[in-house]
Amino acid sequence: MTNPLFLSLMVGAFVGGAAGYLGSLMVTRKMALVGDALGHIALPGMGLALLLKVDVTLGAFVFLALGILLIWRLGEKTSLSSETVVGIVFVSSLAVGFLIVPEPELLESLIGDIGKVSFPWALISVGVSIGVVILVNRIYPGMMLMSISVDLASVEGIAATRYNLIYLAAIALIVSIGVKVTGSLLVGALVIIPPATARMISRDMQRYASSSVAIGVISSVAGIVVSRMTRLPAGPSIILVGALLFLLALVPRRTRPV
Repeated sequence: MTNPLFLSLMVGAFVGGAAGYLGSLMVTRKMALVGDALGHIALPGMGLALLLKVDVTLGAFVFLALGILLIWRLGEKTSLSSETVVGIVFVSSLAVGFLIVPEPELLESLIGDIGKVSFPWALISVGVSIGVVILVNRIYPGMMLMSISVDLASVEGIAATRYNLIYLAAIALIVSIGVKVTGSLLVGALVIIPPATARMISRDMQRYASSSVAIGVISSVAGIVVSRMTRLPAGPSIILVGALLFLLALVPRRTRPV
């Protein structure tokens, strides 16, 4: 059970599937770049964790939690769009991250190293992934309704502020464990490429969500296998497999947009 390849595949499958499911909501709400930006916000936390010699996931989550609260608060207090607020926090965090992260560990922080996954961390990753899917599933209908009309969602008793905070927290959880899979530089692709591919091949919302999960799992598992066979880094391999699946989805032109 402690075989490194087995642990890598297990973590990759669960994190990839959860990221795909979360991303299906993110792409529909036209917030795909938020996941990418949050990956960069995690960089200072990863650098601090390396300096303190603790797990980078812990440092990433702490800074992501602080970043999420800051983004949420600024969004409530200003008239700026969420993309603008995220962009401000994103570039500031990236600048701080490059100053903090020790140079020898910089590459690993940027592209990840899932081959160093421990059994306890793998169990935590699986548990967090399952928890995120359950959490997002509960708010999914409300978030979809909010994407159509915030006023209509309010009439239905949906508290937009609370739902947005829960949604951002779910993104933070997935990004914080995803940085060990693909690194902070590439983690955004975990939540962007699978749902983008699923959107090309799905005919309804139910299939769209399930296809996003399946493509996320396939991309992660196949990418890890390719990495093991070619000795290339796993993070870029996962993303390139996902990108290849997206290109293949462009071939049949019979699908209708979700």
